[in-house]
Amino acid sequence: MQNSGESYFKKVNSESVVQLVINSLTEAMLQRKLRPGDKLPTEIELAESFGVGRNSVREAIKILVYLGILEIRRAEGTFVCEGFRESMIDPMIYGIILDTSDSYKDLMELREMMEVGVMQVAMEKYTQEDLEHLAVLLEKMREEISRGAGNVQNVFEADNEFHIAISNIGNNPLVDKINKVVRVLTHAIRYETVKRILETGKEEEFLEAHQKLYRIMAERDKTDMKSIVRKTYFEEIGFGTIEK
Repeated sequence: MQNSGESYFKKVNSESVVQLVINSLTEAMLQRKLRPGDKLPTEIELAESFGVGRNSVREAIKILVYLGILEIRRAEGTFVCEGFRESMIDPMIYGIILDTSDSYKDLMELREMMEVGVMQVAMEKYTQEDLEHLAVLLEKMREEISRGAGNVQNVFEADNEFHIAISNIGNNPLVDKINKVVRVLTHAIRYETVKRILETGKEEEFLEAHQKLYRIMAERDKTDMKSIVRKTYFEEIGFGTIEK
């Protein structure tokens, strides 16, 4: 990091001071003037650099700590975090939840994109052990489905385990985090879909959809993968078609 005496932070005006301090710190990180692991100047030094009060700097730092961008180390100071942190996901989730527009269709499109992308990566990286694990999860799903329409929660959890296992094959923590966001946001939709499938006697179609996903991955057949994923999961048995 550059010497703390150097004023590479832009002075901010009086409008939305805290947000402007956040923007200035973010810009410094984007420009690599502040790098992961760097220690920030003290509150007093930052306040002088920005031309604002210490309270504004303190509030801006609190927000960036909550977002997982900065961390405060007792008796050491404030540092730029190194690496991706799960807390960074929370604002995205709340932002979508509080969005007043009709984001349902957008969410389902995002989910389909994630399913296809995760499958592509898994196809390239899976091991025989991974396939055996997925086969075990498919058998678990079959057993839970056989217990009847009242077993919604367990079938839903088995479905989750199967898809999370495919995502884990990619061994990409960032993809896993984004996938987690999508699964959190579509939790209610997916649960109601599983419930409807069991109530309407489409259990075998539901299981077959997952078996097809397993087969195209095992065969590393990307020829018509997107269409197969859509037809066997999002359209054929109604996944993703629940009305709001």
